Amino acid sequence: MRIAFIGQKGIPAFSGGVERHVEEISARLAERGHEVFVYVRNNYTDKKMKKYRGVNLIHLSSISTKNLDTISHTFLATIHAIFQKYDIVHYQSIGPASLSWLYKIFRKNTPLVATFHCQDYYHQKWGFWASNYLRFGEFVTCNIPDKTIVVSKKLQKWAKLSHAATAEMITNGADINEYPGSDKLARWDLKEKRYILYVGRFIKHKGIHYLIEAFKQLENTNKSPNNFKLAIIGDGFHSDDYVKYVKFISEGRKNIIFTGSQYGENLKQLYSNAYIFVQPSETEGLSIALLEAMSHGTAVLTSDIEENIEVINGAGFSFEKGNIEDLKEKLAYLLNNPQLVGKLGILCQERVKNEYGWDEAIRKTERIYNELLHLKKKKLYEREVEI
Repeated sequence: MRIAFIGQKGIPAFSGGVERHVEEISARLAERGHEVFVYVRNNYTDKKMKKYRGVNLIHLSSISTKNLDTISHTFLATIHAIFQKYDIVHYQSIGPASLSWLYKIFRKNTPLVATFHCQDYYHQKWGFWASNYLRFGEFVTCNIPDKTIVVSKKLQKWAKLSHAATAEMITNGADINEYPGSDKLARWDLKEKRYILYVGRFIKHKGIHYLIEAFKQLENTNKSPNNFKLAIIGDGFHSDDYVKYVKFISEGRKNIIFTGSQYGENLKQLYSNAYIFVQPSETEGLSIALLEAMSHGTAVLTSDIEENIEVINGAGFSFEKGNIEDLKEKLAYLLNNPQLVGKLGILCQERVKNEYGWDEAIRKTERIYNELLHLKKKKLYEREVEI
């Protein structure tokens, strides 16, 4: 099959769960012999890179502003795709999928798929008009494509309740990783099991500021071990004001470490050697960072939003969303119970192994593609017979 992915910033994934999702799905489909194309933005993927992990990269420009970056790139990708002979076109996220109707008008015989990753209109970075456009994108995602995929049970229920759409659930995944060592940690003055970890984009709804304030209060009240650190991994994307804010509230705190975006062995070691991973988000789709922390055998503490609770399912701890005091108290309790934290890490890894493997996601995705292709061919044949 010739398969095209539209809507992601690009691959390889430097930040963002959608990008990580597309990288893993597209690369594994390529490994299985399919010809896969991923549309990438010039402000995200190196222009010199034409292929990655067997996937063909199609570079297109975008209007690089917060409100226009995604939609401008998606429009160009859609126009380009119309003139290609793809067997499957797969849109990612409700914003980009808002333009899937345009592809369907001109390529009605090509199976069209869209993945609903998150209710992005709840993200605080979007204003009134952008939020309402994303709601329109959700309507399109659930009604126009030949198949709608969701990444969580919550989104599956929402699609059914709000749009009477029968969506197929294919969760994000993570690979179980062997312990990669700890030699990379010294560059950030980190030591094994002596730091709390956050990994993700610097966007307000991710709740990094709650974690920073809770950690500062632990230090102020001597409830954290001596020289225990908070490692914050990631960077912003069209969120400069929030990046400045979280760094401002961390000023003068030598135990709060910003590493920037990390990947490969660096990221694996940061996950594996953390004492605990914290996911303080106010809204999520299905967090790949959370799954990857769990896959490394690291215990997790998450906000109590439905999307996070669905993932940990008793294998981790949670705190009340947005409640700094509750987050501080839960951290203090876990910092003083290392044996419990060790047991939780084992449970987390087992849960990912049993419920969130990429191989199952690929099998389901490939099945959907084949079913859609068969159905389209059957309809074309029936039309020919009628004529």
